[in-house]
Amino acid sequence: MSDDIKFIEPQKGFQMDFLSSPADIVIGGGAAGVGKTFSLLIDPLRYVTVKGFGGVIFRRTTPMIRNEGGLWDASVELYGKIHGARQRESSLEWMFPSGVKIKFAHIEYEKNIYDWQGSEIPFIGFDELTHFTKKMFFYLLSRNRSTSGVEPYLRATTNPDPESWVREFIDWWIGDDGYPIPERNGVLRYFMRNNDKYIWGATKAEVIEKGWHVLNDMVKKSNIPAERFVKSLTFISGSIYDNKELLKTNPEYLANLNAQDEKEKARLLYGNWNVKISGNDIFNYFKFQDIFSNHWLADTYKYASRWITSDIAMKGSDRLVIYVWQGKMMIDFLVIEKSKGNQVIDAINLLAIRHHVPNSNIIFDNDGVGQFIDGFIEGAKEFNNGARAVNGENYQNLKSQCYFKAGDSVERGEYYIPPQVADREFADGVTLKEQMMKERKAIKRAKPDYDGKLAVIPKQEMKVMLDGKSPDALDAFMMREFADLLPEEPDIYYS
Repeated sequence: MSDDIKFIEPQKGFQMDFLSSPADIVIGGGAAGVGKTFSLLIDPLRYVTVKGFGGVIFRRTTPMIRNEGGLWDASVELYGKIHGARQRESSLEWMFPSGVKIKFAHIEYEKNIYDWQGSEIPFIGFDELTHFTKKMFFYLLSRNRSTSGVEPYLRATTNPDPESWVREFIDWWIGDDGYPIPERNGVLRYFMRNNDKYIWGATKAEVIEKGWHVLNDMVKKSNIPAERFVKSLTFISGSIYDNKELLKTNPEYLANLNAQDEKEKARLLYGNWNVKISGNDIFNYFKFQDIFSNHWLADTYKYASRWITSDIAMKGSDRLVIYVWQGKMMIDFLVIEKSKGNQVIDAINLLAIRHHVPNSNIIFDNDGVGQFIDGFIEGAKEFNNGARAVNGENYQNLKSQCYFKAGDSVERGEYYIPPQVADREFADGVTLKEQMMKERKAIKRAKPDYDGKLAVIPKQEMKVMLDGKSPDALDAFMMREFADLLPEEPDIYYS
């Protein structure tokens, strides 16, 4: 390290452990206040005098980089101390006297990964790794290459998220109670991936032996040594008590963490990876899981009215999703990736005939492309997302009203999707249950508007969390609540 930057030093504990690990991939964090962002920013500085070196630090969206006190501001405070370093805020990058560049970039949607096709990035950093998908991470890992003489490496920081793919990835370092295992902190493990499955070992040789059936052909054809296909990984946890500088300059931060409720404190102060925080989620995680195991509701809804809810889409803008309900038990569904007008009509009519659903019990999304159904299925009920809430209730629109009511119904245990339905493929090899659990995290409460009306976050924000996709599975799900808001009609019973 040059004389210009040697005064920037990590603290003992988490920061030193994070920066001194020889692993190809280091995932650091767990608890708040350990100095994760500082560690991520300082890491590539050791090589900024090496010609040909360079790095990119990723955040999920550009606003997350530019937010006040965020990643860019932190880089200005740190890199601004280095003699000769020049910032380019318009392109979010730093240039150093040697010509080395450290850039900050976003990957908002999975399609954005291909912006980096053909790139060679010696240093890759992920700030808040759980915000990224597994596909994003492993694609960018394939861009982690170097001809500078510095071995390519990847560093990531994160807070705990038990629903993230990261939880499974670092499982060996986490105990059954959700807390990091102290004696495994910083210990290297080795792995390779085969068809989205991991092959693990305590040494590279162990991984090669276990995965030789996969490696054999690649090694012969490429003449690349087998060990080059194996990556080393470690997880490094820490405590806010390691960050003496933070405690000295901002002691209130510890008090703020300590003031959180028991679950949030366990997650942020102590780094627990098992605690699930609902926060502003519409659907409680545990109650939502119950949807797939409330088997006693099959008897409750045995003779209940049947309904169809349909989220309409044509020509691949989103998926056409049709659900068939008996009471609040889903008994069938159909998903079509790309659909034309006649296909939508035919699909809805087919399910209606098959399950004896009267036209008056068909609900369809009448926004945009859904409007063509009006008149083709006489008596069907139109659902307009932006319409006023029913009965003058305090919601921003009908969509928000039905999502909030769906959340309440889930909380009361009123929904059931039996295994023969839940375990069927929804799309792209993903089951309905898996798709709904994925979308659950994107359905969140927005801040009340100036009238104090309750609302869900805009669809564009949901899409950011769902890699550019709409929450098709749950949009059709929440529409079932509209049936309970309609004027009462005589029930139709089924034997």
